[in-house]
Amino acid sequence: MFGFLKRKVREIKAPVDGEVIALERVDDEVFSQKLVGDGVAIKPLSNVFTAPISGKVSKIFSTNHAYSIKSDKDLEVMVHIGLDTVALNGAGFERLVKEGEQVACGDAIIKVDMEALKKAKDTITPVIISDSSDVKQIEKKFKIVKSGDVIMEVK
Repeated sequence: MFGFLKRKVREIKAPVDGEVIALERVDDEVFSQKLVGDGVAIKPLSNVFTAPISGKVSKIFSTNHAYSIKSDKDLEVMVHIGLDTVALNGAGFERLVKEGEQVACGDAIIKVDMEALKKAKDTITPVIISDSSDVKQIEKKFKIVKSGDVIMEVK
């Protein structure tokens, strides 16, 4: 009856299997203090990272360690695979799509040699809402997830 009072809810899904933890627990001040944006982090258990939302691949860093997807509703989500992984200069990361490509939620974006990454760096993966201009509230889900499970609901 009062549908106009309902806020739109957008789901952000896990880009990888793993354990969802609070962003504040990430051992990197840029992420833990939410300087890039709000979100969660995942301790990954698999090696293929997917699109957390449907939209356009707005950015894949040249070292393939991070990417952003922008929905047609102006929600932008960044996935940063590991901490300080830019220092690997792309070693162990395989790009599976091109920047500017349209993707569906769950489409594979980056494949990682997780064993090499574990030896070199921390694998914790922040999943950040990098454009929060239209965000009023974020409900976060802290649990063990499979790729594609809902990890955040954005209103």
